[in-house]
Amino acid sequence: MIIIDCKQGEDEWFAEKAGVPSAGSFKKIVDSTGKPSKSRVDYLDQLADEAIRGSVERGYQSGPMSVGIEREAEARELYEDIHGVEVKQVGFIYPDEQKKYGCSPDGLIGGEIAGHARYWGHGLEIKNPLGKTHVKYLRENKLPTGVGYFQQIQGSLLITGFDVWDFMSYVPGHKPFILQVERDEQFIAKLRAELERFCFELAGMIKRLK
Repeated sequence: MIIIDCKQGEDEWFAEKAGVPSAGSFKKIVDSTGKPSKSRVDYLDQLADEAIRGSVERGYQSGPMSVGIEREAEARELYEDIHGVEVKQVGFIYPDEQKKYGCSPDGLIGGEIAGHARYWGHGLEIKNPLGKTHVKYLRENKLPTGVGYFQQIQGSLLITGFDVWDFMSYVPGHKPFILQVERDEQFIAKLRAELERFCFELAGMIKRLK
């Protein structure tokens, strides 16, 4: 994988992502069964626009979204304390030099071999929902469905090649909900095929519109 070291949310990060399918939006390409999503064409239009203009339109940021961004660092530190690990922040990750699609994890967990080479064990996805939503996550004790987290995490596993990915939901005052998600090879195979088809169509659309 190719790791781009830049700060998420800043100009360099937005420029890197412009026109590139990202795991956080894979739900717009496939549903949780691996079938094409109803949002697929709209996402094609969005990415074609970004690729041609070289920029990403930054949408409206609601109050809860702003709070979630502020809480992410706090959640990351708590995760480090609980597991006794270092969480490395990165900007964007591509699976290979073709750079067709990528992901922006909330952290990579790993260590050092003999103080030199760094290896990565798995990634981390942090969510900062409303309190009642967090309680639901704790009560159900499973990866939330219907919101695209499954596609996002399995897409991140596809891109990085990792075997597992940790999902963390955090709300101050509640205990955190941390769940380790394993690879679903059947879904990943379907996702890979749909991503290749999507990227082929996107490249053709950009070529026609330029």
